[in-house]
Amino acid sequence: MAQEHDDVARAAITQGRTSLGIELGSTRIKACLIGPDHAPLATGSHAWENQLVDGVWTYSLDAVWEGLRAAVADLHADVERRHGVRLGSVGALGVSAMMHGYLPFDAQGELLVPFRTWRNTSTGPAAAALTELLGYNIPLRWSVAHLYQAVLDDEPHVPQIASFTTLAGYVHRRLTGRHVLGVGDASGMFPVDPATRDYDARMLAQADELIAARRPGTSLRDLLPEVLVAGQDAGRLTEEGAALLDPSGALRPGTPLCPPEGDAGTGMVATGSVAPRTGNVSAGTSIFAMVVLEQPLQRVHHELDLVTTPAGDLVAMVHCNNGASELDAWAGLFGEFATALGAPAGADAVFGALFRAALDGEADGGGLLAYNYLAGEPITGLEEGRPLVVRTPGSRLTLANFMRTQISSAFGTLALGMRVLSGEGVAIDSMFAHGGMFKTAGVAQRLLAAAVDAPVAVGETAAEGGAWGIAVLAAYLDAAGDTDLGTYLAERVFGDVVLDTVTPDAADVAGFAAFLDRYEAGLAVERAATTAL
Repeated sequence: MAQEHDDVARAAITQGRTSLGIELGSTRIKACLIGPDHAPLATGSHAWENQLVDGVWTYSLDAVWEGLRAAVADLHADVERRHGVRLGSVGALGVSAMMHGYLPFDAQGELLVPFRTWRNTSTGPAAAALTELLGYNIPLRWSVAHLYQAVLDDEPHVPQIASFTTLAGYVHRRLTGRHVLGVGDASGMFPVDPATRDYDARMLAQADELIAARRPGTSLRDLLPEVLVAGQDAGRLTEEGAALLDPSGALRPGTPLCPPEGDAGTGMVATGSVAPRTGNVSAGTSIFAMVVLEQPLQRVHHELDLVTTPAGDLVAMVHCNNGASELDAWAGLFGEFATALGAPAGADAVFGALFRAALDGEADGGGLLAYNYLAGEPITGLEEGRPLVVRTPGSRLTLANFMRTQISSAFGTLALGMRVLSGEGVAIDSMFAHGGMFKTAGVAQRLLAAAVDAPVAVGETAAEGGAWGIAVLAAYLDAAGDTDLGTYLAERVFGDVVLDTVTPDAADVAGFAAFLDRYEAGLAVERAATTAL
């Protein structure tokens, strides 16, 4: 049976009956090749880090292309290692990346200022003015907030702007020549009307009028990418694009591409959560929850974004700037300690041991408190972050309590946002989780179930995440004329997938609630730290 499966996989690879998804995450660029059954056949990756340059969190465009080529080269090597054949052409391709941020270009396609990522929180006046004007929450990281802040600050590049987009939109444009964006990613640039699956016309007119007070004649629609929904034709790989992405020549011009999407949209696809009353949590450098709504929210909340699924349905998003990076740092420290003792261990082994220890911790973390704030956190009103571990003389400092507190801290701000959503009466039947935090079975998943007080499911693709999700969206190009995205995912992608679901444990829920009360009260300590340090 194994031999037969290998033969089928090799045939799909050599015949080009595959789909390739590439996602530019905040710490890793990952490529995932899937077969006709949507199962991963090979992966490739490249580590990268954002840089703080002149007070701006950024990545250079050179780093973007170096990383993409490295991830694709690593994928080629994995194909040969696993299947003993070289990757030929692929049937379809898709690109996704971190949502939001700001990439403005002039008429010749030259970037006017360094890429400003979602992590930057310098857009307060613009975000506040737009939120008040539109009656719609415009968070600090949204692309239109960055644009309007540049207008307010009278930045020299503003008169030269011919277009602006997200990171996924930029890469897609270089690969295909088309200035387009998937509706999910577009909904993090400017509000989208779920009825039209396009930018909200009334809000566009209002924003144009606001900007015109300082920059007459500006038309946001002329600057923004064209909006496409999942399954629509988003162009084909050009010769220039193929050479940029894969100098080996295996990825050939003419390959169709699906609409470029944001990591939130690919997270929804990767977890099959695009139907009302379902949601997902994506955990990486940032952490966010997406809940598909049955109806619009009653009020504007600064803790909640309103975005859409890749098909254009309304979603409430709780986005936290700080996710698993602090866990990574502590795992690195414990790994160094193991090496110093003469017992070196790989990163997966270290993470596994630390995460499993958390299950032996007290439900509330033994009175410990931690903040994973490496960057500012808009939900809790912090413009900057300082990672902290705080305890009282009565706290119980053990490895188990320490790790339980660190994992709970990763979910702390998220849980505060979910409280707001619950206050709107939004019901959740199930949450699906994905990202590297969930590779160690039953640990982060169990604590997340306690944090959101809802069942949390994890599937075999949890660690593949968004790269697999955008590969599925690329595969959907062939089926979009016959079925909607939700049905496609339910019947053709997840129909035979075994999900591991954890229901909230009452003691865990009570313990996390106690931790969260302490977490909320301790925010005063975090604020003081940002002032003093």
